[in-house]
Amino acid sequence: MTDAADGTVDIDNEIPAPIATAVLTHVVRSLVDDADAVRVRPVEGRHRLKLEVTVGEGDLGRVIGRRGRTAQSIRTVVRAAATRDAVDVDVDFVD
Repeated sequence: MTDAADGTVDIDNEIPAPIATAVLTHVVRSLVDDADAVRVRPVEGRHRLKLEVTVGEGDLGRVIGRRGRTAQSIRTVVRAAATRDAVDVDVDFVD
């Protein structure tokens, strides 16, 4: 994934799921205190693409939310966006 100087995500053909990745990056950056520390890394799997999200120190709790509700909502939105990319995705929040 390539980050532009203004903090936006460049949507190009190098990323396996550009729309899903852009949506995930935007949602997570809007939730955390340190938006510049957010990293989304695509990992190819057998049947699905896994998007691994890494956030800054102390922001993981904000992204996961109470009882994991925020994380589950993020996964739902990103899976819906991935239909535009014609891929199945899983979102994994890495500590």
